[in-house]
Amino acid sequence: MYSFGYVAIIGKTNAGKSSLVNALVGEKVAIVTKRPQTTRDNILGILNEENYQVVLVDTPGVHHSKNKLDKKMMKNVRSAISGVDLILYLADGSKIMDQEEIEYFQHLPQPKVLVKTKIDKKELKNFACDFEVSSFTGQGLIELKNFIIDKMPKSDEKNFAFDQDYYTDKSVKFLIAEEIRQNALNLLNDEIPHGIAVVIEKFDEKSEIVVIEATIIVEQERHKGIVIGKGGQMLKKIGQQTRAFAEELLDQKVLLKLFVKVDKDWRNKDKSLKDFGY
Repeated sequence: MYSFGYVAIIGKTNAGKSSLVNALVGEKVAIVTKRPQTTRDNILGILNEENYQVVLVDTPGVHHSKNKLDKKMMKNVRSAISGVDLILYLADGSKIMDQEEIEYFQHLPQPKVLVKTKIDKKELKNFACDFEVSSFTGQGLIELKNFIIDKMPKSDEKNFAFDQDYYTDKSVKFLIAEEIRQNALNLLNDEIPHGIAVVIEKFDEKSEIVVIEATIIVEQERHKGIVIGKGGQMLKKIGQQTRAFAEELLDQKVLLKLFVKVDKDWRNKDKSLKDFGY
């Protein structure tokens, strides 16, 4: 007997959705930062064993739309819910769910479960839930994973959607672009706002080395200087961290060149959103 199905991972921004997907899959599928609304697209993480395949859909955080990018992100959340076999709603265990969040969860279609995340936090709050997990310590992950597999549709035939060597639907270019964005956001802390994007301009796989050129897009001229840093040191740090990730991902030497460009209104441009993969 084989199990196969889709699971939507939803919740407010910074509820730990990407961390949970990465922890369940055992690979880096989605980037993780302390910034809200880091995930901008539906990213698939794929759990594989001989007798099951579970496709986890990591979604942008539930929030109010302010611009075309935000609206696109919320559209991705709605599309993720449609047609899945199970919905996991993640609630930050260090915060009490507000009435808006409770009502949102209650109006989600069945089947759904409420998962309290970040239970390793000292400031853990007490509220009723179906599962309690920590992606950091691994507490509760096995129980949740077994529950998910048990809830997936069963079949006598092995009708999986993806090759069992795959752990995500995203391309290597996408993963590297997201790694650049993660490293920039984490290294810069609160120095620049959320409005940053990355475009892979060149990806040339040679026999001995992979040459990658990427452009970091910011919304203000002053942000460009912050990303580059004094004497180019910040951009160098972003590049060093990303190159280490890319070399492990590709199992090959990588030459990474980063550039910074200003596009003041890129989050409201349909063409820009397509170019940036959103």
